[in-house]
Amino acid sequence: MSRLANFGIEVNFLTERYVATFHNDRRRGEWPPHPARVFSALVAVWAEDGRDPEERDALEWLEAQGAPAIAASEAAPRRVVSHFVPVNDVRIIDSNPSSSMRILPDHRTEPRDSRDKQDRNFLPQERFFPSVTPRRPRATYLWEEAAPGGMGETMDHLLSRVARLGHSSSLVSCRVVRESIRASYTPGRGTDGLRAVRRGQLGALQRQYLRHQGVRPRALPYTDVRYSSTAETVQDEPTLQPNTLGEWIVFAFAQNCRFLPATRAVDSAAAMRRATLKHAEDPIPEELSGHRPDGKPTCDPHVAFLPLPNIGSERGDARLLGIALSVPRSLGDDTRRALFRAVRRWEQGAPQQPYPLRLTLGSQGVLRMDRHRGPPDAADLRPSAWHRPSRRWVSATPIALPRHPGSLRAGRVGARAEAWRLAEGAVAAACVHVGLPEPSAVEIALSPFIAGSTPAGRYPPFSQRGREGTLVRRQLVHAAVTFKHPVEGPLMLGAGRFMGLGLMRPVPESR
Repeated sequence: MSRLANFGIEVNFLTERYVATFHNDRRRGEWPPHPARVFSALVAVWAEDGRDPEERDALEWLEAQGAPAIAASEAAPRRVVSHFVPVNDVRIIDSNPSSSMRILPDHRTEPRDSRDKQDRNFLPQERFFPSVTPRRPRATYLWEEAAPGGMGETMDHLLSRVARLGHSSSLVSCRVVRESIRASYTPGRGTDGLRAVRRGQLGALQRQYLRHQGVRPRALPYTDVRYSSTAETVQDEPTLQPNTLGEWIVFAFAQNCRFLPATRAVDSAAAMRRATLKHAEDPIPEELSGHRPDGKPTCDPHVAFLPLPNIGSERGDARLLGIALSVPRSLGDDTRRALFRAVRRWEQGAPQQPYPLRLTLGSQGVLRMDRHRGPPDAADLRPSAWHRPSRRWVSATPIALPRHPGSLRAGRVGARAEAWRLAEGAVAAACVHVGLPEPSAVEIALSPFIAGSTPAGRYPPFSQRGREGTLVRRQLVHAAVTFKHPVEGPLMLGAGRFMGLGLMRPVPESR
């Protein structure tokens, strides 16, 4: 069934796998992640970052909401093998092999020739690291009760700091959602026992920490809740995934800073890129900078800087509402951490006031903005407006063709017809370049296919360095592409796709 999540927590698995041991079977991987584990991850971040009282109120509100419904796809378990690892507590090892005494874990000593069960502590310990690979690398927890006041934004800020769930290699990105989502697991009845929380969970975790101090063995307090799972009886239509697929970090401009037209998309993307790299630590990864050590552009997918225009409605005026940092799924963990640390350093150095971050665009002014931690106030700032699967996609900003097709406006009729044919072929090739099959239909035009967008001819010239190092001016066109199967976004096409050009918008096929 579908459930309207008046409050929901979305957990995205950045490595597309989840590593966690089932609580009563060390060889079995846990799936879906139990609600109690998610709650404990929130408490850990809250405790490590200063125990903010507003965040404590949010945690106490959450623990009182009961067991959530869960939306999660099926997951394939990885074959489990055993690993032998050294003992973590180095205090049991005596650095002086000639000593006649041995140091025990509680700092007592005993003769080295004593032969009891404690000797086993010196041997490597057998460990298991079971993991699962979900068909869709996310899990969403859904509650029907809406968060009061600004508590949703507080919770979203807390979620943004959660870096892992389960094992340290299980990296995640979390956020608050309010969407109608089909629940795969519903609490109340069923055969699946999942660990959930109830009122008083935060206090129980704090009391437990006073005993184990993060060192001694401990068990997660929980309430066992029975869940029923909804089997997927209908085979989903295959969804195509480009190499631009990934998550967005969205920054919204202040209301009085939404004056920049979409024609300045490349300028604002370049300013955002400079600001991000300024706060990144050296050496800056190639997947973040977009350039190899020799200064040439990288050939691999990397972080894109995407200004988001106000389009697609009667009120669409192509003004820029904000900027998204698009992080492809193929990005390595080191690059992800470098990007997140750069954003965090930028925010920590900004004044504590609304929209504290600033982008300087020279004579075009200064843009004030802030990272969105709650539901965006404008539809075009919501990732769902750009990410939802669709067969038909149209350009919100014009596509910069990788190869110049010739003049689309002047010359003989036959030459112009050939130029338009080559331009259509270049758009189809751009789809293949990002890992998609050739579209079943391609339409190109100099005028836009979506309301509120700006004609390609109004954009300033866009040039890039070619293979010989010389600047090459790219032809800009709008396009509509249709695929045989739905394509999941975000989708960016063409030579300027990492700097705000070629941003595609999913639309119904009837349009």
